[in-house]
Amino acid sequence: MNRLSLAVSRAIARVTDFALGPYQTAVLRIGLGLTWLLFLLREYPHRQELYGPAGPWSWDLAAQLVGENDAFTVLLWSDSQVWFEAVYALAVLFSLLLLLGWRTRTMAALFMVGVLTLQNRSVFMGDGGDNVVHIMAVYLVFTRCGRVWSLDARRARRTAEARARGERTPDRAGPALWAVLGFVLLLGSLSGRTDGDWFIPALLWAVWLGQAVWWLVGRLARTDQPRVLLDVVANVVHNGALLVIMAEACLIYATAGWYKVQGSRWQDGTAVHYPLNLEYFSPWPSLAELFTASGTLVMLVTYVTVVVQVAFPFTLFNRRVKNVLLAFMILEHAVIAVVLGLPFFSLAMIAADAVFLPTAFLRRVGRLAVRARERLRPGGHGTAAAVPQQRRPDGAPGGPPAVGPAEAAPVTGKVPGPRT
Repeated sequence: MNRLSLAVSRAIARVTDFALGPYQTAVLRIGLGLTWLLFLLREYPHRQELYGPAGPWSWDLAAQLVGENDAFTVLLWSDSQVWFEAVYALAVLFSLLLLLGWRTRTMAALFMVGVLTLQNRSVFMGDGGDNVVHIMAVYLVFTRCGRVWSLDARRARRTAEARARGERTPDRAGPALWAVLGFVLLLGSLSGRTDGDWFIPALLWAVWLGQAVWWLVGRLARTDQPRVLLDVVANVVHNGALLVIMAEACLIYATAGWYKVQGSRWQDGTAVHYPLNLEYFSPWPSLAELFTASGTLVMLVTYVTVVVQVAFPFTLFNRRVKNVLLAFMILEHAVIAVVLGLPFFSLAMIAADAVFLPTAFLRRVGRLAVRARERLRPGGHGTAAAVPQQRRPDGAPGGPPAVGPAEAAPVTGKVPGPRT
C-alpha cells in the first residue's frame, strides 16, 4: 500500500510539477507552422479560387453552411476584397511567428484562428492533411510549446542574464499585443460576429484573460505561491493536451488501418497500385512506373502499410519497437510526399508523429543544429568548443534554455521529456 501511495504521489508530482515533452511539442509547433505557411505561400496565386469572395464556393453559400454548422471563420465578417487580403496576409504572418516561437501562447491562438478561418470558409477544398492541421491547431493552444527552440526561450535567457546584472528589461511588446487583441475580441463580441461557434471565442477570451492574470501575478504578487499555482495549472493543462494529441495520432492510424483491412483491394495486396496510376497523384510518372513495375513490391508495401498502422498504437508499450515503426511511418510519409505529390499531408502527419520521438534524439538534433548554425556564422570555427553549451537547471548538459516569459518555468526547474 505504501508503494502504491508513493507511486501515485510521484505520478501526480510529475504531472503537476513538469510540462512534459517540451522538445516534442516544440517540433509539433514548428511542423504545423511550417506546413501551413508553405501551403499558404504555394497557394497564394490561387487564393481567390480557394477562399476568396469570388471563388466557386460563393460567399452566400459559405455563409449558409457556416450558419448551419456553427463553424468559426472571420472571413464571413465581410465580403470585401480588402478584408480577405488582410486576413490571408495575417494568416501567413501568424504561421511564421509561431514557427519562430515569438509569443507562442498568443501566436498559437492566432494560428488556430487563421487555420479555422480559411478552412471553414471553403470546407470542400481540403484533404486529410488539412484535417490534421485543423485538429492539431486547436490542441496546440493548450500546450506550452515555446519552452525550447523558440524566440521566447532566447528572450527568457537574456532577461535572466540582465536581471542577474541588476538591469531592468521592461516588456512593451507583450502588453501592447494583449491590448490590441482584447480590443479586436471586444469588437467581434459586441457586433455579434462570434455568435455562431461558442467554443473558439470562449477559448480566445480564456487565453486573453489568462495572459492578463499571468502578467499581474508576475509583477504584483509578493510571494511565490500565486506563481506556483499558475505553474501547476499550466502544467496540468499542457500535459493533458499532450496526452490528447498522442491519443489523436494513434486514433488516426488505428482508424485508417482498420478501414484498410475491410477493403478488398487492401486484402488482395493491390491497393497501392491504383493511386500510383492516377494522373492526379502522379507528379512523377516515371517514378510511379518504377514502383508499380514489381507486383511483389506493391503487395509488400500494401500489406506492410496496413500492419504498421494497425499495430502502431499497441507498440507504445515497447519503446524500441515503437521507434522502429515510427521511423518507417516517417519514411513512408516522405515517400508519399514525393511519389504521390502530397507534401502538405505528409508534413502534417510527420509533425503529428513528432510527439512520439525520443527526447534524447531531439536533443541531439538540436545540438547538431546549433553546431551547423555556428559554422555558418562569420568567424565560426565549426567545432564543438565554438558552441556555447547550455545546461539544464539540474546540471546536465542539454540543448537551448527551456523557458520563455510567456511559457514559465516548471515548479522544480527541471525539464524532463516523456520516456519515448
